[in-house]
Amino acid sequence: MTSASLEKSPNVDDWLTVSSDNLITIRTGKVDIGQRISTSLAIIAAEELDIDYDRIHVERTQTGVAPDEGVTAGSNSMEQSATAIRAASATARHHMVLLAAKALEVDVNTLEVSDGLITSRDINRSITYSDLMEGKEFGIAVDTNAKIKVPSEQSVVGTKVVPKGLNEIVTGKFQYVHDMTMDGMMHARVVRPPHYHACLKSLDENKIKKLQLEGVKIIINGSFIAVAHEDEYRAIKARDRMAAAVTWNLADGLLVNDLYEALLSNPRVSHQLVDGVPDDEPIPKLGNPPDEATKTISARYEKPYIMHASVAPSAAFALAEASKIKIWCHSQGVYILRNSAAEALGMKPEDLVITHVPGPGCYGHNGADDVAFDAALVARALPEIPVLLKWTREDEHAWEPYGSAMVMELRGSLNRQGDVIEWSHDTYSDTHSMRPFPGPNGLGPGRLIGSRYMDPSIPPTPPQPTGGSHNGKFRNQDPLYTFPNRRIVKHLVKDLPLRCSSLRALGGYANIFALESFMDELSLEANMDAVDFRLMHLSDIRAKNVIEAAAEAFGWPGNNSKGVGCGLAFGQYKNIKTYAAVAIEVEVTDNAEIKLRRAVIAADAGHVIDPAGLIVQLEGGVIQAASWTLYEQVLYDRGGITSRDWDSYPILRFGNVPSINTILMERPGEPFLGAGEATTGPTAAAIANAVYRATGLRLRRLPLTPEAVKLAALS
Repeated sequence: MTSASLEKSPNVDDWLTVSSDNLITIRTGKVDIGQRISTSLAIIAAEELDIDYDRIHVERTQTGVAPDEGVTAGSNSMEQSATAIRAASATARHHMVLLAAKALEVDVNTLEVSDGLITSRDINRSITYSDLMEGKEFGIAVDTNAKIKVPSEQSVVGTKVVPKGLNEIVTGKFQYVHDMTMDGMMHARVVRPPHYHACLKSLDENKIKKLQLEGVKIIINGSFIAVAHEDEYRAIKARDRMAAAVTWNLADGLLVNDLYEALLSNPRVSHQLVDGVPDDEPIPKLGNPPDEATKTISARYEKPYIMHASVAPSAAFALAEASKIKIWCHSQGVYILRNSAAEALGMKPEDLVITHVPGPGCYGHNGADDVAFDAALVARALPEIPVLLKWTREDEHAWEPYGSAMVMELRGSLNRQGDVIEWSHDTYSDTHSMRPFPGPNGLGPGRLIGSRYMDPSIPPTPPQPTGGSHNGKFRNQDPLYTFPNRRIVKHLVKDLPLRCSSLRALGGYANIFALESFMDELSLEANMDAVDFRLMHLSDIRAKNVIEAAAEAFGWPGNNSKGVGCGLAFGQYKNIKTYAAVAIEVEVTDNAEIKLRRAVIAADAGHVIDPAGLIVQLEGGVIQAASWTLYEQVLYDRGGITSRDWDSYPILRFGNVPSINTILMERPGEPFLGAGEATTGPTAAAIANAVYRATGLRLRRLPLTPEAVKLAALS
């Protein structure tokens, strides 16, 4: 029972504390962004400690207190934090039972534990966890070989529980970072330039003096400009007036060209993949199809820039006191943010304390880190004054790091029996990894948007190719199917116009969209059913099981008539996480609108700890991916981002959310498999495949808007 998290935090005291009334505090470096990780961790701790779930408190992640587990990302929380807490809890229970045997002067084998009460069967005496440990440290290392419960012994895992924080949410007592207050606080807003490349040219001093006479604090640090006031409404109005007092040097603006042609023709760094991992060997050229090929087809798929599009804008609270700054924010990586922000501010990392507070949710890198650094800049300019800084909707839409636009070029060959005997897949993309990880030459600080504009500025370092398995743009590019003669190549494209970073599933969303759309195209060429075609190219029995389960529950092949179609797609996230198959029925109206009627998900996430939490993760992935697939794309011109509100960047509305039936493939005793991103790629391909069956039109460029359907029909 090993975990990378235990390498940095090897002691029981790093993970849990016993306090009065048998209350257990759990510490984790993984933050809860609505994915219910705190609930799963509490279930695991309650199970291994033999204590009631309601006695478990999951502490908010704070630098210097919580274990440093990097970033809450990559569907890694269960495998990393849950595994560590499970081992720590099992170790702690064993240790406390030994202490109880000594305190009660009985044989340890006579002791039983129930809800934190340790009782001897022989002498009918008992002692609580609190009696043994309140105010004390365990002082022992986590035993990675500690005995953990087998599925037949579990009583909490897999049961229905009230999610942590739910009572506070439904009663209105839950506090988001936007709700924070302190005596003497001020509200702040940032005055943004029109686009990335603009900088401060001049200021209207008369307008600024008028604002200052009205009690508005003006913060000017290079081209970073902000305003603050005790009253939030007046701060908002002051921002608008300050914007009118600023003249920007607009430089050349954003690059505007054919985005998809730029992805194919711009300078790039390319690597072939072998088993999902890039190497430095020469990239094989795409030659002639194999001699035994009877059919060879090619296709190009395209995805635009997309946003996280958190429904609420980002926010952070900050307070500068003496030589320290405290920040409360919704960052998913408080330690990397602390270290890079401290470097940018010329501070020691330990003098910057960051506490995670729930805020606008997202899977990926939205404005959370940037707004935290903005708040720190303002707080440092206003020492001893608490500052709540909120981005506006325009800030969020125009300045968050986007998910990169991508192009996927695929070629496949079939033999006479319908077997895929050649497979080629090139993916062209910008980076998917610009979180503020510290590094040489100001690498981390340069990834915080505010650092680009302060004086002295810290420009971003151009992204470099990433290695590892199924990372970034090449996530899920190498298929799970058993294809011979694979040629898989990833291309990091340079000189693209927009700022990019991690967005849910990274390259996996677009790669699976392309891969699973192409599988349907090949199945048609082979004159085979799409489900049967997939199954014949899989050797992984768990992969086969989820496809078969989804098809059966859906009633495959479903209703395929004029204007109505059904599609199915499959993926295993990163080829090592949750297996997921998604089947969807769509209707394409006379106005070319795509309506989602119903969906079925079948998923295998290993040993399921919190079934309800797993279901909402999987279904939420379908809903978000459906929104990307049908509606979302970032629009821009030379003057900047033009998608600055919900009219210019529409998202899925409730009226087009399908009914969803989710089947969980229970695997008691198997390792946890991360599930937060498993359904995104299969959803996109399932929709595209369903649209083909409804209309006979193969749509390969996202989003699948009515205009895209009409254009395909005309061509």
